[in-house]
Amino acid sequence: MFKGLVKKLVATAVVAASAFLAVIFLGLSIFYALSLKLTPLGAAAVTFGLFAVVALIVILVFLRSGNDEEDDEEEEPSGLLGKVIHIVRERPIVGAVGGLGAAFLLLRNPALAAIVASMVADRKMDQGGYSRRRRR
Repeated sequence: MFKGLVKKLVATAVVAASAFLAVIFLGLSIFYALSLKLTPLGAAAVTFGLFAVVALIVILVFLRSGNDEEDDEEEEPSGLLGKVIHIVRERPIVGAVGGLGAAFLLLRNPALAAIVASMVADRKMDQGGYSRRRRR
């Protein structure tokens, strides 16, 4: 369970870092292409303006689609686990940040990680999920 979660977190971090670097180097490429025809200050201004327009378009698209989804929202369930699941479903970014925070906390405190792992293992044993090995 934890191994799959860690793999997903690592994959998400790699994708985010790659996307960040792609945007940075796209900006550099546009700047250097424009600086062949414009002064460096003009190329920087045009590059900044281009990225600002793209950011505004993305913000407008997400804000417009966000208003439609708020009407379809379900009521928050009672209970801690139900509320956590509801938050992760309705606000995936908050859920991802919370998951990263929990993973950081567990990695920084091995005793807490051991407690959580034993709780998960005990629950799985009670449900009969792990088969008991026979001794020969």
